[in-house]
Amino acid sequence: MDFLTQTIPVADWIDAFTQWLTTTFSGLFGFLQTVGSVAMNAMTDLLLLVPPLLFIVLLTVGMYFITKRKLGLTAFVLIGLLFIYNQGLWANLMNTVTLVLVASLISIVIGIPLGIMMAKSKVAHNIITPILDFMQTMPSFVYLIPAVAFFGIGMVPGVFASVIFALPPTVRFTNLGITQVPEDLQEASESFGSTGWQKLIKLELPLAKETIFAGINQTTMLALSMVVTASMIGAPGLGEGVLAGLQRAEIGKGFVSGISLVILAIIIDRVTQNLNRPRKAKTAAERKTSKRNTLIGTVVALLALVGGVFYYVSSQDKEQDITLSSVQWDSEIASTNVLALVLEDLGYNVDIKYLDVSVMYSAVATGEADATIAAWLPVTQGPIYDKYKDTLVDLGPNLTGVRNGLTVPAYMDVDSIEDLTDEAGKQITGIEPGAGITGLTETVISSYDNLDGWTQKTSSTGAMTVELGQAIENQEEIVITGWTPHWMFEKYDLKMLEDPQGLISKEESIYTFAREGLEEDMPEVYNVLENFNWTVEDMQSVMVELNDDVDPEVAARNWIAANPEMVQSWVKE
Repeated sequence: MDFLTQTIPVADWIDAFTQWLTTTFSGLFGFLQTVGSVAMNAMTDLLLLVPPLLFIVLLTVGMYFITKRKLGLTAFVLIGLLFIYNQGLWANLMNTVTLVLVASLISIVIGIPLGIMMAKSKVAHNIITPILDFMQTMPSFVYLIPAVAFFGIGMVPGVFASVIFALPPTVRFTNLGITQVPEDLQEASESFGSTGWQKLIKLELPLAKETIFAGINQTTMLALSMVVTASMIGAPGLGEGVLAGLQRAEIGKGFVSGISLVILAIIIDRVTQNLNRPRKAKTAAERKTSKRNTLIGTVVALLALVGGVFYYVSSQDKEQDITLSSVQWDSEIASTNVLALVLEDLGYNVDIKYLDVSVMYSAVATGEADATIAAWLPVTQGPIYDKYKDTLVDLGPNLTGVRNGLTVPAYMDVDSIEDLTDEAGKQITGIEPGAGITGLTETVISSYDNLDGWTQKTSSTGAMTVELGQAIENQEEIVITGWTPHWMFEKYDLKMLEDPQGLISKEESIYTFAREGLEEDMPEVYNVLENFNWTVEDMQSVMVELNDDVDPEVAARNWIAANPEMVQSWVKE
């Protein structure tokens, strides 16, 4: 019975298998990433070529006819899209539309044949059904892990994860629709000598059309629901605003992005539902005209897509494109936006990708991103850095004197971790579960005898600062995981508790890392990254503006305007 007490190394097996797949098929994954990125960026650019107001008018008119002249839905489309445009989210909307369309199309192309296979073969049904069960019950966040391993960051891994999550309804509904075709009709078809292919095309699929479309509708909705999750691995779109609102407690901005997603979901849902409505029988001439119009529309769409790809490829200057990976922490939003504007002033096109901490490192290590200036070392992100350090170029610290520690309001009568007894209900309010300081806090709880019975409540950085503000307003006890620099030390009277065992309250630095080969590819950018260095006071001055709801680019531009000499020291040869 010893085997029951020994842990089966399933995680190690999966890691090894994923590593084998990544290494063995790296060429294929790289090809798909390149082609997919070019195609989807071209599609987005093509959508953005249409003036937003013209796009809104065309879509509103289209909805008017699709819904058989229903004014309510038509007015909703007009008002909803105008709202999104007014909020400055039009580009994000187009990115989201691209992700949903591509993920839905791939799911349909794969899902309908699989559904047909399930309906026609009992063996296929028995094999595919548990796979679909697995795909539908696995938490959607899990799909991000292989997506990043195979395709890096951006739209392609977002589509990959969305397809896995959204595929099952199309497969199941196709199978259901075909198996529900009445047996007497199937027998009649066979009695007239129909082949299996003729029976499928002319009898089963037409009769199952409404059921299949219901599955397609659900697939599209599930693909849209993955938008926020996909934004964690750099997929652009409306999900970025929702994720930022959650992580930074920006309720208003998160709500606006969420409402925009709801508007898009309703529009897509109503369009797919109306495409599935019963149609009147057509004459031979009408069917011929309909086929011709469909063919013309398909050709026009393909030509537009191909033209968009050529336009995108020809308009891109890859030598001037820079991708910076970062995290949605106020400190890193401040530094990354400052650096991005400095590089833009030098003529570069800078794209900031806000990612999970581990994905941030992975992106630079694999070359998906050119650099990051958000590495907190040696403690906070130390374990993650150890995993990728051999494939990163270390350009040294860009800020020193940062510090972590358990933090309390100044009115609480404790000065050291050893002074804690039963304050705040023996609960430490933490941030994201994957943050380095979260793991350090667990170590503190298990190491200090006086913290027996204490727990850490993880949430997000934004949620933690909201709870801190509410506790201070009500003069209540609260213990949080704190760090400097952060605007909360400017806004509130806080103190970081002494750490006699030296487990968490250690001084750290924020480091700059670049991808391998950047010095040869972009020596000017490499030089700026190597020279980039500022102080805690500099960073906090930008963070204070961010806390006052100043746009990050505006706050960064204000700092640059006030510190021309320091900026000049970064760009000098």
